[in-house]
Amino acid sequence: MPTALPALARGAVAAALLLAMTACTEASPPPASPSTPARTTTSPAPTATPGRSTVMNIRVTLDGRPVDATLNDNAVARDFASLLPLSLDLEDFHQTERIAYPPRKLDISDAPDPAAPKAGDLAYYAPWGNLALFYRDGGSASADLIVLGHVDDRDTERLANAEHISIEAAS
Repeated sequence: MPTALPALARGAVAAALLLAMTACTEASPPPASPSTPARTTTSPAPTATPGRSTVMNIRVTLDGRPVDATLNDNAVARDFASLLPLSLDLEDFHQTERIAYPPRKLDISDAPDPAAPKAGDLAYYAPWGNLALFYRDGGSASADLIVLGHVDDRDTERLANAEHISIEAAS
């Protein structure tokens, strides 16, 4: 039986490998060594309204008048913050928002879930690369429109007629 021996030998080697692999497996991870990074466990971040959790105060000036404002806690808003300070001329768009163009397009790779824009929202329209300050509630949520933050000005008429916006990080 010369052909049965190699098959038996192959089977024995496979069984030995399987046994060795099973014996090395434990329920807990091995201790970290200098060449192996330790495993860490992180707890999930607290939940909030998608894309609307504010964390950064900014100073907004509309036509020379200061307005309290905040940026949301999302990657696109942080990229926008990296451009500050900004000073931009505004123009009307669809009698709903004032728009301007920052010096470069923002990175939208980690954009938050879409949210319908509300009056006072500062948003970024990705296809055109423009900043939008809504003075009226916008339409439905769109993945192309990322809410960056909000200005705390209830005077929608003033927002609607603003011709110049300056934005800087608050100290």
